[in-house]
Amino acid sequence: MDQKLTVNRSRLLDMAWDIQRKKRFISHDDISKIAQELNMSRMQVEGVLTFYHFFHRKPAGKYTIYINDSIIAKYSGHDSILKAFEDAVGVHVGHVTPDETFGLFRTPCIGLSDQEPSCLINFYPFVNLHPERVHQIIGALRSGKKPREICDTPESKIQYTPEEDRTVFLKPYDQFSSLRHLKDYNPEELIELIKTSKLGGCGGAFFPTGLKWQFCRQNVSDERFIICNADEGEPGTFKDRVLLESYPELVIEGMIHAGYAIGAKKGYIYLRAEYRYLMKKIEKVLKSYRNNGWLGKNINAKESFDFDIRIQLGAGAYVCGEETALIHSMEGKRGEPGTKEYFPVERGFKGKPTVVNNVETLAAVPRILNMGIDHWLDLGTEKSPGTKLLSVSGDCANEGIFEIEWGMNVWKLIDLMGAEDPKMIQFSGPSGTCLSQVDFDRDICREDLICGGSVMVFNQSRNLLEILKNYSNFFVEESCGICVPCRTGNFLLNKKINKLILGHGEKKDLDDIKEWSEIITTTSRCGLGQMSSNSLEDMIEKFPDVFDKSLSVNTNFNKAFNLKEATADYDDIIKEMTTDYE
Repeated sequence: MDQKLTVNRSRLLDMAWDIQRKKRFISHDDISKIAQELNMSRMQVEGVLTFYHFFHRKPAGKYTIYINDSIIAKYSGHDSILKAFEDAVGVHVGHVTPDETFGLFRTPCIGLSDQEPSCLINFYPFVNLHPERVHQIIGALRSGKKPREICDTPESKIQYTPEEDRTVFLKPYDQFSSLRHLKDYNPEELIELIKTSKLGGCGGAFFPTGLKWQFCRQNVSDERFIICNADEGEPGTFKDRVLLESYPELVIEGMIHAGYAIGAKKGYIYLRAEYRYLMKKIEKVLKSYRNNGWLGKNINAKESFDFDIRIQLGAGAYVCGEETALIHSMEGKRGEPGTKEYFPVERGFKGKPTVVNNVETLAAVPRILNMGIDHWLDLGTEKSPGTKLLSVSGDCANEGIFEIEWGMNVWKLIDLMGAEDPKMIQFSGPSGTCLSQVDFDRDICREDLICGGSVMVFNQSRNLLEILKNYSNFFVEESCGICVPCRTGNFLLNKKINKLILGHGEKKDLDDIKEWSEIITTTSRCGLGQMSSNSLEDMIEKFPDVFDKSLSVNTNFNKAFNLKEATADYDDIIKEMTTDYE
């Protein structure tokens, strides 16, 4: 009975999306119908749906507009674009027009940081916006045009690759070409090859891919799963979007090899809702693989196997980038991280051994097979062979995708980006590392300075406290709330940042930040909480002058409120009046 219930619940997100697309919201009656069909209570269904950013309980407008409010968007003209939308549709952000034609909402980074300002309208992308174009877009929609007819096709904006024979990802690819190697290896041999490659998880954890596959295969089970984590939610990151848009074959073939290696019959691409406009293209490519016998029954390999892939659309929750939260989401539960009693390779999706790999990780596998292990190991550094994709945005001339060999010096990257006089560079998004000039001589590799993929550049004119406030708002909003240190701790840190911005801070506030950050880092359940204060701590250490200036010169300003002192003048007046009366 429990297994049957789990299988049914895994349809929940798809059912909710079907309703949301048709009606633009999910009503009370809709929830009752979902609950009845999935043998769940209404409260259970509502508890799941309210967890996600993009499911609306009230009408969200025939045209639902989501405006990116990440820090890169803020510094690219966000405020003027937001005002233009408010003027054009006639309501403020967070509201729906009385006739329910337009709904206007904020949303975190939508994976278009190199093409800001941007927005999604019914999940179709519009990039490089300016106020005049905003009015043109709204006018076109009012005249009957559909978002898909007037939307943009985001550019890949590939800015740099190594020499041709040293480029791994960003070069032409012959569809199906890596699959001929399925005849060369049995599953165990393929796993050993990936272990030899030292390929690590490219989403930021860098756990050895071959070892993860081995652990999963070694767990005896009647069923195993491979999941491609395409929930690219870290602000400033868009490399996976480019791979899915321009090189979906790499990702699909990587999943086929992974499925063969671990003994999985089913694979899933968990696609973030912000990339919904890529679904049809990916589905078309999947169909091509089925038609050519590379997905489905009896795939031709050294040991023939069955394997197919379907797309699971997310619904807007940054925390679902964490693998246990992602799995819970796929199972029709709230996308909350699980405890590590069991790892997914032991008990993952539906309680079965499961491998969760990032888009870039899977895309590397076909390239390794085609170029050969020796060539791959010749690239990069000893501990970090190969190349890395970086999403570059912010105050630089060359925003877009960079493919670098591991080991590149930060100064060289700065030169390639066209970043003049950078003040701070954010590596791996808000949860990553802040680089000041003392870090610019370092090398980008596991031996020195690791990077998950996001590189945001900020010049000397930028207010670092304002940047921190944007980061903090993001973490407060995206915390799933399941553990107190993350839920409450990030809220309290946010208030401390407010105080510093106003110039009302004390030295004690900086001490509190360090103490609270340690508590959040060491006691939070998942990476969101464990890494949410990284940038704040980094900036305090590397930019002490910024924080010194934010401390109040009035040493009495923040002392505890003294009622006697505060009412002393009033007491004197009352005393005089009483004396006069007597």
